[in-house]
Amino acid sequence: MRVALGRLVNANRAELRRQHLPEPGDTQDKEREAAEHGVPEGEVVYRSVRQDGDHTLAQPSADLAWSGLAAGISMGFSLIAEGLLRLHLPQAGWAPLVSKFGYAVGFLLVILGRQQLFTEQTLTAILPLLSRDRAHGVLSNVARVWAVILAANVAGTAVIAGVTARGGAFSVDAQRAFLEIGQAAMSHGMYPTFIRGIYAGFLIASMIWLLPAAEAARLWIVLFLSYLVGLGAFSHVIAGSAESLYVVFAGHATLAQYITGFFLPALVGNAIGGVVLVAALAHAQHAPVES
Repeated sequence: MRVALGRLVNANRAELRRQHLPEPGDTQDKEREAAEHGVPEGEVVYRSVRQDGDHTLAQPSADLAWSGLAAGISMGFSLIAEGLLRLHLPQAGWAPLVSKFGYAVGFLLVILGRQQLFTEQTLTAILPLLSRDRAHGVLSNVARVWAVILAANVAGTAVIAGVTARGGAFSVDAQRAFLEIGQAAMSHGMYPTFIRGIYAGFLIASMIWLLPAAEAARLWIVLFLSYLVGLGAFSHVIAGSAESLYVVFAGHATLAQYITGFFLPALVGNAIGGVVLVAALAHAQHAPVES
């Protein structure tokens, strides 16, 4: 019996190594090894995030697409949760301090549920690209991952926005709250949306950077930073797509207005905030010498 169990454990470990996934206890072992050899803690985090990036780049497009679709649907619950909280709060100056906790719901579902979110890949997929020892063809692979996950995320937000707008599951008052949230997301104009997108991209990529060392605080990091994105009305391309597409499906905006007025400026802003302000700086500061 012990021999059989030993073989099963060894087989599981071999499969984890094949998939580039950490074995149970790997994180603690790496931290202990880092402490013994004087490796900076930032380098340990860098290696962990890059390992996630390598794993994502090795996944088939179909797997990424299904996970990305689930993430897009999950992000729609940021709109729903915030709208329902707003509906049951009085019209007071402090009300957004409470209702914006609903904005964090989608991020909690996606990050803790290990679903593929585009803004996460502005950090994890970019670290392998910036490394000196990067594999041949990694640039095209990063482009593939970005394109598949972005398309799947937006498709997921379209599904949840369309069903919410036309499915009849919510009251007229709730629908009005959803509409107000979506119209606010589209109201800033191209340049302000672009700048707000940089803030959002920076915060979400920073969230991903913090998670490997967070342990029991993971939930609080996701909650606080995504709450800050919502409270600051920073433009997140996926969460904001759920909000904006709700307005489109409700008949109060056109698809062209969504694409030019929100999607494109938010997308570019998120990419700059994640790639330039987090991934590149993290690589410059914490990458091992061989990377």
